[in-house]
Amino acid sequence: MQTGTYISLAGYFILMIAIGLYAWRKSTDDSEGYLLGGRNLHPAVAALSAGASDMSGWLLLGLPGALYAAGLVEAWIGIGLFVGAFFNWWIVAPRLRKQTEELGNALTIPQFLANRFPDKAIALRVTAAIIIVTFFSVYTAAGLVGGGKLFETSFASLFGDVGISDYMLGIWLTAGVVLAYTMVGGFLAVSLTDFVQGCIMVVALVLMPAVVLSGGVDLNAAVQATGPDYLTLFGGLSVIGFLSAVTWGLGYFGQPHIIVRFMAVRSIADVRVARNIGMSWMGVSLIGAIGVGIAGRAYIEANGMTVDDPETIFIVLANLLFHPLITGFLLAALLAAIMSTISSQLLVASSSLTEDFYRLFLRKNASERESVNIGRICVLLVALAAIVIASDPDSQVLGLVSNAWAGFGAAFGPLIILSLTWNRMTGSGALAGLITGAAVVIAWISLGWNGSFLGGEGVYEIIPGFIAAWIAIVAVSAATRPKEG
Repeated sequence: MQTGTYISLAGYFILMIAIGLYAWRKSTDDSEGYLLGGRNLHPAVAALSAGASDMSGWLLLGLPGALYAAGLVEAWIGIGLFVGAFFNWWIVAPRLRKQTEELGNALTIPQFLANRFPDKAIALRVTAAIIIVTFFSVYTAAGLVGGGKLFETSFASLFGDVGISDYMLGIWLTAGVVLAYTMVGGFLAVSLTDFVQGCIMVVALVLMPAVVLSGGVDLNAAVQATGPDYLTLFGGLSVIGFLSAVTWGLGYFGQPHIIVRFMAVRSIADVRVARNIGMSWMGVSLIGAIGVGIAGRAYIEANGMTVDDPETIFIVLANLLFHPLITGFLLAALLAAIMSTISSQLLVASSSLTEDFYRLFLRKNASERESVNIGRICVLLVALAAIVIASDPDSQVLGLVSNAWAGFGAAFGPLIILSLTWNRMTGSGALAGLITGAAVVIAWISLGWNGSFLGGEGVYEIIPGFIAAWIAIVAVSAATRPKEG
């Protein structure tokens, strides 16, 4: 790696830390400021923050890698996500923004559920918080795996032999920078850095495939190497494989680190503006990620090269095709994708530990300053747990993300939708759906029934989990609803 690359990366890191310090001075005096930025996010910031915290390293590593290996058929995941994100902005965003403020000014999803169903308040807060912390530890680990792979592929020569593997050093450095601005600046720092990182990501995803294709690379090289179905959306796709891919979109309704942005938009009227900005950003970014995978495979095949790990194709192209200053920018985009999600997940997990455990059971009268400091400690604890999970260098980003995404989507998705739209839902129904969704996903994964979604060998665990949770909510609510008259 050359000096210009280091300069670009150093500039990126300095900018992130500077934003963290700015946010520290602006919004960390109380819990609402630290956890929700005072509910005053500009719609553009909320939109790109939701998008950047959603996509993570999956957008630049997992999705391009899947397309590189299997072809255009993997684009169905992106299509399903786009549709799911649109309906999430349309159905959940305005209602959640309104109801969380009206029902006791809830700062976390478990708090909102407790306020919505006071008869099961404690059980809902504790159960929801346990699920959030558990799955976010896995989800955060997926981001750290991306940081480890990035460092192992591109940054190792910077430090030489320091006594630990290049992969683990990358994990520790990624976690260290994220912790620096998240612990200091809280939600506002995370949202502002997400906005900047989202801008960097979309530029990188447009730039890379454009440069590859402008160099005269023929996509037929990829087709000749992999087979005639490589550039078809339905090549070798089974019904189960199709459903398992497009139903990724169901997960959006239950992702706490995404929907918490809806709670922080400065007004309900701004939600529509944020939706339009966010969906435009997402559409361009997904097309760019698909282009990286397909064009990258064509470039590698045309030049007689090999890539050992398909999920590193973005990194390989960045190092091969661009001036060092641009390479540094592109690698910063990958770090941006990774760090934006990690920081959001750490903050949401720590907010549940602080508000739904510490202030609920240990220190009910804790001061605002004490709560903010406890939140910072909890950020550190969740990060350490994620580092342990990510320590396996053979971990696959897409696999870890898919498990955590399904867990949240099944546990919280039906619960959030119905709690916002169905007045006849009961607290017992809410608790039943929360537990059923998480349990079915965990059992499905443990039994190995999820298999390979596009290979048709198994059903993506979000499908049975989402359906089972929805049925549980409706059935238990009907059984426990007070008799009319």
